[in-house]
Amino acid sequence: MTETSKIHIVGAGLAGSEAAWQAAAAGATVRLYEMRPQRGTEAHQTDKCAELVCSNSFRSDDVFGNAVGLLHEEMRRCGSLIMREADGAKVPAGGALAVDREAFSAGVTAALESHPQIEIVREEVTGLPPDDWRNVVIATGPLTAPGLADAIRALTGEESLAFFDAIAPIVYKDSIDFDVAWFQSRYDKKGPGGDGADYINCPLNEEEYKAFIDALLTSEQTEFKEWEKSTPYFEGCLPIEVMASRGLDTLRFGPMKPVGLTDPRTGDRPHAVVQLRQDNALGTLYNIVGFQTKLKYGAQADVFRLVPGLQNAQFARLGGIHRNTFLNSPVLLDGALRLKARPSLRFAGQITGVEGYLESAAIGLLAGRFAAADALGAAQAPPPTTTALGALLEHITGGHVSGAKSFQPMNVNFGLFPDIEVPRTDADGRRLKGKEKGRAKKAALARRALDDLASWTTTPSLAAE
Repeated sequence: MTETSKIHIVGAGLAGSEAAWQAAAAGATVRLYEMRPQRGTEAHQTDKCAELVCSNSFRSDDVFGNAVGLLHEEMRRCGSLIMREADGAKVPAGGALAVDREAFSAGVTAALESHPQIEIVREEVTGLPPDDWRNVVIATGPLTAPGLADAIRALTGEESLAFFDAIAPIVYKDSIDFDVAWFQSRYDKKGPGGDGADYINCPLNEEEYKAFIDALLTSEQTEFKEWEKSTPYFEGCLPIEVMASRGLDTLRFGPMKPVGLTDPRTGDRPHAVVQLRQDNALGTLYNIVGFQTKLKYGAQADVFRLVPGLQNAQFARLGGIHRNTFLNSPVLLDGALRLKARPSLRFAGQITGVEGYLESAAIGLLAGRFAAADALGAAQAPPPTTTALGALLEHITGGHVSGAKSFQPMNVNFGLFPDIEVPRTDADGRRLKGKEKGRAKKAALARRALDDLASWTTTPSLAAE
């Protein structure tokens, strides 16, 4: 096999791992490059493929009520490696799909290493790939090494956009005070592998909440370099102290909202609640939900121990922050994720402007299939825009709602899908009202998506043209 006929995939994160798996499954030969452990990043701690550096949650697994749950199911039906290993490493998390991060990445790594058509090369690609690499997928994520990032920027003539992404702390379960804290999911909702009591809840009364906010706003924070100061945050992953600065009750309507929870000691709903979600299969580690932060390490321990139940908390990992970069994809990429300025280069994952683990892997899935079609002299139609996969692809390659100049990272959501007419009454003829109409619309969008996905996946898309 010559260099010109191989698919070269740069980066073995979630997107690159999924792209390699999909391309190999289609019959192509893949060389997957990963610079770790030769060169580390600001966020990774291991050399495993698809290492999760932030939350261990893949978010909602509700197929008919949440767009990311629908994306889960679409990827499962497309033979996703990421979803296969996530399902195999899941831990209780209410209505969400969360995983034991070490078991998950170990499973992905083992699958890739054992595949006969995938070769993993542990070295850094420091600049643009050579010209004889005719079929390349760049999936280096938001932590693209400076040399490659600079080369991409020079080639495109476009400045990459950037934002900061923060990491939440992880606490040892045995250091949590269960005379104060209790297990409960919001509204006792059950999810994959869960029992309706999957989160640890730490309650705060009004006085405790105000003291926590005061400490949060006055504690020492990480200082940014001059060139970083104008970089905006992604609204979907704001540091907790940034949210707190927007108003006293902002956190009570965000990650500290008490709705659907009852303190068993009082029988009442608390003024505010800090939730922790299981982070490993053993149940020994829990991450603080929504508490991504740029506080300095010493300040983090002091501030978070003000939360009742966490007064003696021991941290397996404190929070952190890193700079993410992504392409102005509506301008730079075509509908098959190829760089218009150099079509032999295809991009996948967060670097394309999707946000979230599964969204990144989903774009890797598509990039792998597109690359395999090119390698095998075949055709691969894009997924219908009525599917979660197609809606994401359309968003980043031309369907951005506010125009390319204001392009920002986006999670999958039903707002990206073409509209659908929803029945006004239920099966018994009763008129749907309020939230019922919203739930019915989401379910209708999901059913249409799965029907259209079935047509796409059963079409011989890799048949020779």
